[in-house]
Amino acid sequence: MEYRKLGTSPLLVSPLTLGTMMFGGATDEAESLRIIQDAREHGINSMDTADIYNKGETERVVAKALAQGRDYWVLASKVGNPMGTGPNGEGFSRKWVMEGVEASLRRLNTDYLDIVYLHLDFPAHPLEEPIRALGDLIRQGKIRYYGLSNFRGWRIAEAVRVAQQLGVPAPSVTQPVYSLVNRLAEQEQLPAAREYGMGVISYSPLARGVLTGKYRSMDDVPADSRVARGDPRIRDTEWRPESLVVANALREHAEARGCTAAEFSVAWVISSALITSAITGPRTFDQWSSYLRALEVKITEDDEAFVDGLVPPGYASTHGYSDPRHRVVGRALRGA
Repeated sequence: MEYRKLGTSPLLVSPLTLGTMMFGGATDEAESLRIIQDAREHGINSMDTADIYNKGETERVVAKALAQGRDYWVLASKVGNPMGTGPNGEGFSRKWVMEGVEASLRRLNTDYLDIVYLHLDFPAHPLEEPIRALGDLIRQGKIRYYGLSNFRGWRIAEAVRVAQQLGVPAPSVTQPVYSLVNRLAEQEQLPAAREYGMGVISYSPLARGVLTGKYRSMDDVPADSRVARGDPRIRDTEWRPESLVVANALREHAEARGCTAAEFSVAWVISSALITSAITGPRTFDQWSSYLRALEVKITEDDEAFVDGLVPPGYASTHGYSDPRHRVVGRALRGA
């Protein structure tokens, strides 16, 4: 296994990070534990979870795997999501950052987390309070590093500035969405991470399943797919005709290379010099095995040129695309 430094820190992580979003939900406990064990046997040492996954059940399932060797894993979870009761049970307040991390520690049955991400940004909220709280959690030994998930480039820079001002360690890692059909992170998020010495552990390398090649058209939807299950995030994001055109072209290219579209897509993400690791979110053991095979695919300059011809660097497959959860605000009329 080729382990990579997480930015300028000495922490080493595998190029694939085991994503656990399905565990304890669509993936039952037995299958989840089987996947985690197989990941460890193949040298994967980075695992990503979150408080909100399956309302905390995912963390409880992961805890059972951690009992077999907690210190082996570089374990990440997230905070900021609506998990508590009342108006203060989410967000960036010191109260909720501290309580949210403590609750994850209890569910995971561990006394520390290697990485805690602010899972989503609240651009109208100053960053001084959550970063000060994260600094205190580091000093208490409850977390080792922290990161930023779904933050725009300017907010990454602001987080670094605030940390320096407070005398708190700067964020060590950022977690953007990044795939062959959504290259928007190349505009600001990835360059910001490089500038500030941060690692990048990206997510959704298969564009929520679109890049597996399973969807031949908008009307050809496998019964066991996310689209068929009515998953709102794929319908809000990558379920677009333009992305399917790219996926079908990619499938033909990958098959000519002797691999699947899924294997090629994951290999393409982790072949970037700016990507430390890519989060893989298997629902089944077979899907997990496909992710592992991506480690054997080598991306060439011809492959790069092919991908650039499908989706130019820094762009998404669809003109004007904007994720509804992270939409560009645009103009406001003066005086309105």
